Amino acid sequence: MTKLGILDQSPIKEGSDAATALHETIGLAKACDALGYTRYWLAEHHNTNSFAGSAPEILITRIAGETTHIRVGSGGIMLPHYSPLKVAECFQMLATLYPGRIDLGLGRAPGTDPRTSAALQPGPKAYPIDVFPQQVDLLRHFLADDFAEDHPYRGIHAMPTGAEHPHMWMLGSSLQGALFAAEFGLPFCHAHFINPGETNRVIDLYREKFRPSATLAAPYATLGVAVLAADTDAAAHHIGKSRNLWVTQLLTGNRGRFVSPERVDDYRFSARESAVYASVEHRGISGTGESCKAQLQELGKAHGIDEFVLLTITFDPGDRIRSYELMARAFGLTPPAAQNQPVTDARNDRP
Repeated sequence: MTKLGILDQSPIKEGSDAATALHETIGLAKACDALGYTRYWLAEHHNTNSFAGSAPEILITRIAGETTHIRVGSGGIMLPHYSPLKVAECFQMLATLYPGRIDLGLGRAPGTDPRTSAALQPGPKAYPIDVFPQQVDLLRHFLADDFAEDHPYRGIHAMPTGAEHPHMWMLGSSLQGALFAAEFGLPFCHAHFINPGETNRVIDLYREKFRPSATLAAPYATLGVAVLAADTDAAAHHIGKSRNLWVTQLLTGNRGRFVSPERVDDYRFSARESAVYASVEHRGISGTGESCKAQLQELGKAHGIDEFVLLTITFDPGDRIRSYELMARAFGLTPPAAQNQPVTDARNDRP
């Protein structure tokens, strides 16, 4: 059965605030836990009035505490900003508190503008982007507690130690992310919602270059896809205007908060914005639940994908919950109440 997960960026809508966005994230996570989704990932963005999720490791703690079955994780931790040891300790703590339920998704992008990225760096010892592979390697060894005898970090332990570990993923929108995932033998989630035109090349490269690791014997590729389901095609088209305008403005250098579909109807598009908006409409999947399912299955068949991470942004939080309800129904997800036991399988050979 196709697995479905969720990527939540905690969007902030016009006339609202970050606190409201975070409470909407909590409400959505609880709803999707009850619907039978596999995983719930929290994004990392900084210095933006569009998204409230600046510290996924903190939000993961709250979401995991409010839910019982769904895996919770980062989508992702932007590792160049941080010490691998500190990331390892944060996620070791999470895995210890919520055994079998924590994902550690890693990203290489800054998640912000250059000035903010510089402000996030730990002083004069900031990590340049080209040392990302070394950071990933250090993080893996800290989590496994298996540095070689002659390694300078031998004897330094990511606390708390124990049998529980987060499940590490590599996230990316480019060929480089696929190469890193393949090199380290990690499951990979391609950001189709950012770069759909490269999906085929990215997934093929990941499978071609994959090296088995201690935690994953064969490549495991997933896609992060923008999906919006509604009761009718017309409703989905209308509701989707909020995100489509936001992406259009982002691509034309004018990011802001998410506005209502009605405000989009009144928006005066420039010629360039009109062209970009038309292309943005085709970057995601929308329609009824069954229509979205058919489109996802076609995408999955084309790329050999068995799991999707769905990104859904709407102005009305009720429309967002409804979209995930319709997708759960279309794919026949099994609610936890109908399952015999919680999702507690922490083995890393199958994500």
